[in-house]
Amino acid sequence: MEKTIKLHNKTVVYKLKTSRRAKRMRLAVYCDGSFVVTKPYGVRNELVDNFLKDRANWVLEKLEYFKSLSGLGIFRNDEAHYQKHAKEALEFAMQKVEKLNKFYNFSYNKINVKNQKTRWGSCSQKRNLNFNYKILFLPEKLAEYVVVHELCHLKEFNHSRKFWNLVSAAIPDYDEIRKELKSKNN
Repeated sequence: MEKTIKLHNKTVVYKLKTSRRAKRMRLAVYCDGSFVVTKPYGVRNELVDNFLKDRANWVLEKLEYFKSLSGLGIFRNDEAHYQKHAKEALEFAMQKVEKLNKFYNFSYNKINVKNQKTRWGSCSQKRNLNFNYKILFLPEKLAEYVVVHELCHLKEFNHSRKFWNLVSAAIPDYDEIRKELKSKNN
């Protein structure tokens, strides 16, 4: 359901989703400027309003950030942009996996690129490595972090201490890079 709220005298439009699986409220601002709030089933809308007002600075900052990028065309989410760059992104991802997997020597099945709104990458139970095509537009160290992150899921299919130790073996400053990547919020 589409809703509006005033945050610091600015009217903000957002989509409110209710999820039976959600354990807490979640905010997501996407690169196309859309804003989604997910609430657990049973949470009253007044609590959502309070939640948003408490995080007004963050919401407005993210919306402004993506508005400033809109003219650059880097983080567009349309199908034509994806089709234009998918092949190049796949080649890029394959080269990065080949280069960075020399360190780990993990076996994997396939490498795919997709047009995803919320993820930079994923690793499936079938040992397929999937990457957002926009990895092509990331700075080198961020792109390599995404690849290493997914490679390490081939060994540790979780985010345990063992997993992060694997990541840090190749990227010791992964935590700083991870924070920078989150700020990109593809």
